[in-house]
Amino acid sequence: MTEKLIDLRSDTVTRPTPEMRRAMAEAVVGDDVYGEDPTVNALEQEAAQLLGKEAALYVPSGTMGNQIAILTHTARGDEVLVDEQAHIYYYEVGAPAVLSAVQLRPVNGLCTEEGAQRLREALRPANLHFPPTRLVCLENTHNRRGGMALSLPVMQEISRVARVSGLAVHLDGARLFNAALALGCQAADLAACCDSVMFCVSKGLGAPVGSLLCGSREFITRARKYRKLLGGGMRQAGVLAAAARVALADRQRLIEDHAHARYLAEQLADMPGLALAQPRVDSNIVVVDVSGLGLSADQFAARLAGRGVLVSVFGPALVRLVTHSDVSRPDIEKALEVVQEVCTAGQTGI
Repeated sequence: MTEKLIDLRSDTVTRPTPEMRRAMAEAVVGDDVYGEDPTVNALEQEAAQLLGKEAALYVPSGTMGNQIAILTHTARGDEVLVDEQAHIYYYEVGAPAVLSAVQLRPVNGLCTEEGAQRLREALRPANLHFPPTRLVCLENTHNRRGGMALSLPVMQEISRVARVSGLAVHLDGARLFNAALALGCQAADLAACCDSVMFCVSKGLGAPVGSLLCGSREFITRARKYRKLLGGGMRQAGVLAAAARVALADRQRLIEDHAHARYLAEQLADMPGLALAQPRVDSNIVVVDVSGLGLSADQFAARLAGRGVLVSVFGPALVRLVTHSDVSRPDIEKALEVVQEVCTAGQTGI
């Protein structure tokens, strides 16, 4: 029997639970492009209610949700302010330029505790030479900042600065419920700081497919047309939405992922040649610097993979480990044993 792979690359690798599979098999469906899929409609209503918004739109992916939001908020030639490490800037294939014909301007530290001041400094007066700034995009939790949860007071202050300046605010909340859990607040509290919010059900929540874009009724009406334009109009999508509804109802299970990540980080920090690359572990992401082993991140990840543990390369010397519903505490212990073996071999030059 093949030994189980311990997959810590991402929380996108989860498999649907038996409850999700039953819900998918029994889902009542219709044509969602006509607005006739009752399961999708129920999911959208539940998502909007959870976030304190008027309406929601079920889309195939978080990237599509973010790009629909940018399309809906902006016009060609506008400027969008993003954190310099934002997923929208880093990992969405230049889509804002291709789809919305907007300019992304990275703002150093926008999604940090100094974010409001960084936004103030980035705002420019009207000038013939500048594109009009229309939108600020935030991210919470923040992937490239090691799953950091941006605090509610900071988000509120960034929102005030943006709105005084006439800017809309969109939240890439791919892991929004992780952020709310880490901060001890409600997801709706974070959503209240923003005109639109996208969250994924296919990451820590464990559903197989999809994200929800939430906002005002008027915003979602316009966003729905952009979903169709981008090819995201799904038909009997209730089969997928059924699993998403199960995932939303079970969102408190993220507590376990956070506990596993903290334990993982504590143990890794004590291993020779490794150093945590983040000041704290807020959620389910741990980023580790392996340069002390004299190995590149690619080499370190390859050695782990050869022993049945998968991690993501996050930079020349950085690897990312993500806990999720398919990784148990015994899996974490086994992964730590493997990392210890690789560290020991690296230190001795084997």
